[in-house]
Amino acid sequence: MSLPFYQRSHQHYDFSYRNKDLRTTVSHYQHEKKRSAIYTQGSTAYSSRSSAAHRQEAEAFRQASAASFQQQASQYALSSDVSRKAASAFDYGSSHGLTDSSLLLDDYSSKLSPKPKRAKHSLLSGEEKENLPSDYMVPIFSGRQKHVSGITDTEEERIKEAAAYIAQRNLLASEEGITTSKQSTASKQSMTSKQSTASRQSMASKQSVVSKQATSTLQQEETFEKKSRKVAIREKAERLSLRKTLEETEAYHAKLNEDHLLHAPEFIIKPRSHTVWEKENVKLHCSIAGWPEPRVTWYKNQVPINVHANPGKYIIESRYGMHTLEINACDFEDTAQYRASAMNVKGELSAYASVVVKRYKGEFDETRFHAGVSTMPLSFAVTPYGYASKFEIHFDDKFDVSFGREGETMSLGCRVVITPEIKHFQPEIQWYRNGVPLSPSKWVQTLWSGERATLTFSHLNKEDEGLYTIRVRMGEYYEQYSAYVFVRDADAEIEGAPAAPLDVKCLEANKDYIIISWKQPAVDGGSPILGYFIDKCEVGTDNWSQCNDTPVKFARFPVTGLIEGRSYIFRVRAVNKTGIGFPSRVSEPVAALDPAEKARLKSRPSAPWTGQIIVTEEEPSEGIVPGPPTDLSVTEATRSYVVLSWKPPRQRGHEGIMYFVEKCEAGTENWQRVNTELPVKSPRFALFDLAEGKSYCFRVRCSNSAGVGEPSDATEVTVVGDKLDIPKAPGKIIPSRNTDTSVVVSWEESADAKELVGYYIEASVAGSGKWEPCNNNPVKGSRFTCHGLVTGQSYIFRVRAVNAAGLSEYSQDSEAIEVKAAIAPPSPPHDITCLESFRDSMVLGWKQPDKIGGAEITGYYVNYREVIDGVPGKWREANVKAVSEEAYKISNLKENMVYQFQVAAMNMAGLGTPSAVSECFKCEEWTIAVPGPPHSLKCSEVRKDSLVLQWKPPVHSGRTPVTGYFVDLKEAKAKEDQWRGLNEAAIKNVYLKVRGLKEGVSYVFRVRAINQAGVGKPSDLAGPVVAETRPGTKEVVVNVDDDGVISLNFECDQMTPKSEFTWSKDYVSTEDSPRLEVESKGNKTKMTFKDLGMDDLGLYSCDVTDTDGIASSYLIDEEELKRLLALSHEHKFPTVPVKSELAVEILEKGQVRFWMQAEKLSGNAKVNYIFNEKEIFEGPKYKMHIDRNTGIIEMFMEKLQDEDEGTYTFQLQDGKATNHSTVVLIGDVFKKLQKEAEFQRQEWIRKQGPHFAEYLSWEVTGECNVLLKCKVANIKKETHIVWYKDEREISVDEKHDFKDGICTLLITEFSKKDAGIYEVILKDDRGKDKSRLKLVDEAFKELMTEVCKKIALSATDLKIQSTAEGIRLYSFVTYYVEDLKVNWSHNGAAIRYSDRVKTGVTGEQIWLQINEPTPNDKGKYVMELFDGKTGHQKTVDLSGQAYEEAYAEFQRLKQAAIAEKNRARVLGGLPDVVTIQEGKALNLTCNVWGDPPPEVSWLKNEKALASDDHCNLKFEAGKTAYFTINGVSTADSGKYGLVVKNKYGSETSDFTVSVFIPEEEARMAALEAQKGGKKAK
Repeated sequence: MSLPFYQRSHQHYDFSYRNKDLRTTVSHYQHEKKRSAIYTQGSTAYSSRSSAAHRQEAEAFRQASAASFQQQASQYALSSDVSRKAASAFDYGSSHGLTDSSLLLDDYSSKLSPKPKRAKHSLLSGEEKENLPSDYMVPIFSGRQKHVSGITDTEEERIKEAAAYIAQRNLLASEEGITTSKQSTASKQSMTSKQSTASRQSMASKQSVVSKQATSTLQQEETFEKKSRKVAIREKAERLSLRKTLEETEAYHAKLNEDHLLHAPEFIIKPRSHTVWEKENVKLHCSIAGWPEPRVTWYKNQVPINVHANPGKYIIESRYGMHTLEINACDFEDTAQYRASAMNVKGELSAYASVVVKRYKGEFDETRFHAGVSTMPLSFAVTPYGYASKFEIHFDDKFDVSFGREGETMSLGCRVVITPEIKHFQPEIQWYRNGVPLSPSKWVQTLWSGERATLTFSHLNKEDEGLYTIRVRMGEYYEQYSAYVFVRDADAEIEGAPAAPLDVKCLEANKDYIIISWKQPAVDGGSPILGYFIDKCEVGTDNWSQCNDTPVKFARFPVTGLIEGRSYIFRVRAVNKTGIGFPSRVSEPVAALDPAEKARLKSRPSAPWTGQIIVTEEEPSEGIVPGPPTDLSVTEATRSYVVLSWKPPRQRGHEGIMYFVEKCEAGTENWQRVNTELPVKSPRFALFDLAEGKSYCFRVRCSNSAGVGEPSDATEVTVVGDKLDIPKAPGKIIPSRNTDTSVVVSWEESADAKELVGYYIEASVAGSGKWEPCNNNPVKGSRFTCHGLVTGQSYIFRVRAVNAAGLSEYSQDSEAIEVKAAIAPPSPPHDITCLESFRDSMVLGWKQPDKIGGAEITGYYVNYREVIDGVPGKWREANVKAVSEEAYKISNLKENMVYQFQVAAMNMAGLGTPSAVSECFKCEEWTIAVPGPPHSLKCSEVRKDSLVLQWKPPVHSGRTPVTGYFVDLKEAKAKEDQWRGLNEAAIKNVYLKVRGLKEGVSYVFRVRAINQAGVGKPSDLAGPVVAETRPGTKEVVVNVDDDGVISLNFECDQMTPKSEFTWSKDYVSTEDSPRLEVESKGNKTKMTFKDLGMDDLGLYSCDVTDTDGIASSYLIDEEELKRLLALSHEHKFPTVPVKSELAVEILEKGQVRFWMQAEKLSGNAKVNYIFNEKEIFEGPKYKMHIDRNTGIIEMFMEKLQDEDEGTYTFQLQDGKATNHSTVVLIGDVFKKLQKEAEFQRQEWIRKQGPHFAEYLSWEVTGECNVLLKCKVANIKKETHIVWYKDEREISVDEKHDFKDGICTLLITEFSKKDAGIYEVILKDDRGKDKSRLKLVDEAFKELMTEVCKKIALSATDLKIQSTAEGIRLYSFVTYYVEDLKVNWSHNGAAIRYSDRVKTGVTGEQIWLQINEPTPNDKGKYVMELFDGKTGHQKTVDLSGQAYEEAYAEFQRLKQAAIAEKNRARVLGGLPDVVTIQEGKALNLTCNVWGDPPPEVSWLKNEKALASDDHCNLKFEAGKTAYFTINGVSTADSGKYGLVVKNKYGSETSDFTVSVFIPEEEARMAALEAQKGGKKAK
């Protein structure tokens, strides 16, 4: 597929067009009757899609267009219509992203001749062009495609219309004739297919859709029209005017284009530095390109500028891509470095400029200068001359060699001290990695606080490994400091997976592919790396996709399938047989663009193509078939791919070209096209899917719209395989000592290595066979320092080289080297003093050098010289042979001569620098009687509250031997008069443990010797020493091993390579002791006692030489000796510790379990089971089990029979340790156990059916009822429960539902009648179970006691009630039983019951009745309820008001009772109703009573009735009343009443008299009978 004609000079090509055949046919226009209609249709389409968002711009452009073509518009009838359509087209283009003006203004070309009528034009196919007149040439339109960022459906329609409009517009012709021809629908299809044959580019297909619509409207007849030369000239002038307008408009709209090609910010114009005078204004300018539009931030000395913090000081503006920072009224503090930071989603870029504010001479403001800290760097031609002639730069608290792990954070920093300090001048801080300056990024940030410089890694990667250097520049002076940073691999998610690759970079990028390279990791996870997977991700998304299906082993790979103009990031993952490792750090973003296009974009900012086409006109010319490419070569060949490179042909025409790559196997001419579907647009191409090991030749052809050119010369035969060989192994690995934790490894570089990336170094502890990487980032060169090694350990090293092809074989292992510091001559000794003086000799003493140079000091050399009248003479050697002690006697001196001395120390590295010259000493006989000063004071075992001070006896002992020593101390800063002694009595030892020190305080010490003559001069000071326990301080530890050997052990982590352990007893060396044996290895030492005894009591100490007093001691006294000997015996004859001795228990089924538990058992532990001194083994009768994790040992027996009586023993053996445990089962113990086993077995059988989980028991409820209950288990629906008392079934009203497995029987008001034997039976088809409860005798008493207790507790408080007889005290209980004993007491004394004072129980009421109470009855009454065990009391106070009220109520009730007793009343004799026959006599008698006798009266119908002859009323003896009616008649019927009355009251007794006539009764009966008969009918 060739490039379309309008893309001949295209720089971009969108992926969405690659698989479409876009064709177009551009032909001359012929007779055009309907051109205006077609054009109007296209303009309307544009106008209909206009956006309101851009109407203002469209209006402005419309006005400009109308003014520009005002003169031309007057000459054409259609000019106003054309202007309107042009503006509408621009309006549409603005709203849809068609910001390139060339497309929008092409419709201006329609302004041709003023003739009112144009011939119709048609689009001719390639074949029809042959029939055109020979004097006509087709104009060719070339286009320029800016960028494609993805085309939506709406954009696709827009592009089609735009292309159709271009194809249909009035083409400018330079000749006179224009022809038209007929075209049918079939001819249109033929035109499209032939254009495809001509290899036109895909973009034209979108034009052809609309052009077909336009062509269908053309006339079917051919016409011919002649134009005059005048018309042709005028049209040409119009064309030139149009081109000028197009160029101006294009330049205008280029500024308005939005950049849809994401790219990082880029400074077009950078801010420049300025030097201004004070009080002047300064303005910094910069212009920045990038998309999205970058956000610009201004900084002053790396601090963002806040315009609100200093109103009016700073003005920040951003207009039309120009960004400015204006500083008003500059002063001296505005001298600084200013930074413009531009940032968008693609990244950040900064540009720097410095502003120097100068002050006129004599106007220096000293106070203002020192008012605050300015931050002006010195790296911008500003130096502090005049303030300091020289700067001294020191680094404190420096970062050391650091070790990190991938994914962690890390900070490197140090404090920078600059003298002299000038506040207004700050240093320039620059960080480097491997000599390359570092810039802040998302991976690393820098910080300068004014005192401390810090470099922070937010996420460590192996790329961050290297040598880091901080350089501090102050004017012309600078200092730097370096240390290495090692980054270890992160722990793999899959054990055995390889580590992540590193340094993923994009080596080459173009439209078709991007070549990715990386470095192989040092760790392969234990199995060889099979290859690598490359992943890509489009910038702005999080979608990672894998680029290769099979792993590639070569560390370079071309990634294809990219979208032109898009930006990508990449990462790489390694894979081995275990799995895939972590991905590498992502690469920097890279765009899929040709290098030429990238350079063009960098040279000037341009807007990307958003779907529009810039169309320009060229002079008509025929297409030229391109020539063959040149300089074709294979630039890279691996087993996975081959990369070809060539140069474009010289003969290529004006349009763009594309390439087809062909291949053939060597020795054949069978050429095959490789990229049939995907033409290549750049002169490089990567071929895949080639057979490894086969030989190929390659060639390339060019193509354009004119056709496919000749092939290039074929390449030489290329064999598919890795051209780059894996490097050879390095040689001659030589390690050398460096420090106590590092070794320098050097090697011979690999021979004939090509494209070498670097070397990986690995280290292994000698003899371990385990290798660890020393670096995770390949290093170049032939020398590397391996850090992080263990002091005193021996290591071997190996090296391998790496390039893109892979890693070489390992070199041979180096010789083992012990990690120790490299030795150097010792530093000078110091503090030379005269210990003793004679007539011709002197004894000198000195202190050991502070630094011994990494090797033991082998001796000292002393020089001396005479000093005469203050003038020193020549130096002379005092000793030829080195002296080993720190003291030496110099002989053959001159008496009374003054001498000076100096001492030099020597070790394996040689003789060190001599000490400073001592003070002058006079050689003369010392006649003093007291001893000289002790010497060689040393502090060791320094802790926070104690230390040990040691010294050597004085050389000069005086006239008598030294008898002891006094030790003094004071705080280091204290005055001389503050010395204080530590011992009141002289000590004979040459050491003293000083206690009671204050933590953190610095002390100095001195020692004085004493003899019979007195106390001598004090020694030189020891110290100052700070009382502190340093981190990592360890103590001597006593250990007793498994064989009972006792040893003292000490470990030191701060040893130097030359440090040694020195053991001593009571600070006397034990080197030759026959009772001890010392073994030291690495940083550990052990002193073993051969036979610890009383002779070994003492204080044992271990000193570490060549350290700052590291030591520790251990005291073995008599008590400790006994403990150690006992522990030793225990270890010699060990026993297996036992948690639990052998025990026996019965299990659920009646099984017998013997068990014991040991503290712990190893996998080799064994147990022997012994019964009656015979070993038993596992079988049908015995089951044994050992749980070594818990230490439990078990043996099970199903049943315990009579023959099993005896002694059982478990014998344990675990290595050397043994133990045993025994249990004796004989006699009653065995029988009891046997019985229990049988019971448990029966219980198990019982529980197979319904059974009682809890047997029958009783409970007294809160209502004082008795509840019998039991808990059942293993029941089902058919299970029944039956209750019995004394073998008689108890009928239960409700059926048991066994809710919660509980069965109950409630007995209310339990009493003696309820005593008996209760039984409950549970049964179903599986069996039955029963439970009995005896509630007789003692059991009944116990239950009744509980019942009585509940009743007593239910008693209410005593209450007072008055009665007619007296006062009653009472309490209510739930119910009363006879077993509850009731006792009353009055004022603490038991009440004696009588007729006046009585007690009793009525129902639930317990009462005490006091008849006819008297004042003696007042007081406190107590009712005690005794339940058989406990008494429960209720009290009431019957005194005071309570008594008065009760007594008054009693009197009232008493009187009421008397009145009621003597009240008149009718006792009886009167009926309620009397029925009597008329004519009969009625006689009634009634008895009445009253005291006094009552008065009697009679009533009839509520009226008084008097006695007469007819009704005779009598009352006799005050007790009997008579009522007589003689011959009753109906008039006597009525209600009668007898009223009795005395002074206490009255009462009325009523009765009714009914008189009936017999005849009337019969008649009434007959009437009733008749009524009843009628109803029956």
